[in-house]
Amino acid sequence: MNITLRQLSYFKALSEQRNFGRAAQAVNISQPALSVQIREMEAALGAQLVERRARDIVLTPFGRRILDHATRVLTEMQSLSEAARWQDGLAGRLSLGIIPTVAPYILPGVLEALRSRDISLDVRVREARTDQLVADVQAGLLDAAVLALPVPGAGLHAQALFADRFLVAGTTTRLATLADRADRLRPTSLAQDSLLLLEDGHCLTDQALEVCGRGRGHAQIDMGASSLATLSRLVAAGFGLTLMPEIAATTEARAAPGLQVQRFAPPEPYREIALIRRESTETALWFDELSDLLTQVGTDLIDTLSADASRDARP
Repeated sequence: MNITLRQLSYFKALSEQRNFGRAAQAVNISQPALSVQIREMEAALGAQLVERRARDIVLTPFGRRILDHATRVLTEMQSLSEAARWQDGLAGRLSLGIIPTVAPYILPGVLEALRSRDISLDVRVREARTDQLVADVQAGLLDAAVLALPVPGAGLHAQALFADRFLVAGTTTRLATLADRADRLRPTSLAQDSLLLLEDGHCLTDQALEVCGRGRGHAQIDMGASSLATLSRLVAAGFGLTLMPEIAATTEARAAPGLQVQRFAPPEPYREIALIRRESTETALWFDELSDLLTQVGTDLIDTLSADASRDARP
């Protein structure tokens, strides 16, 4: 019996896509070639793996058992490949995912720090929402990802990096209406104010709703902006208030004249930024090095932005 790793990966893709055409597209081969590989695998094993239908496939009971074996083998091979690639620490190629509400603000410093350590390091960055990054890490398409806790997925290890506090952002006029409660201003105090948030699907929106104690159907909430840049310009134009991550505050205020920020009373609300990897990935020097680097860059950025925000926060 001669079963190849390539056949196992094709079979796993077919089990996930439930369709020969989609599976072939996922593994970048033609549909006839995929069909041949699956038939050769079935011949080698001496039993049918899938029931072929007009538009989809169904795994046979034998196919489900083989899928368990295939998944374990592919996971072990992924771990073996990573162990070899990362044995000397952070070197070679790094595939890193970052959520959109962190990426524009931390990436310049992170890439500069990575390149200063090793100019030959091939860094590939994917900016996407949390659910997509989690799926890509779990599938082995990304080595690690930067996102906000909690992590919505199983089989993942998270390392906390730094705390990113929330500020309230608005025009000078709108923030002036909060002046009489500045020393006791909490997110829940904004119940009667018009609040603008990112469109549904961003973890930042979920966090903002939670700290403000509001539901999605609240009459004073508008969730429509697709990015913090768009949201900042809407707020700067006087359409309402928003919760602004401290890591983004100075950058967005400079890009959107008229946008001002103000701190909440202690204890300030915040989100925890973390780095995740698969639990099956061998604990190695590269992940610790990357965590330390991200923590340093993030902390330095927060400290700088905190000083800037303190000077410019008062309307």
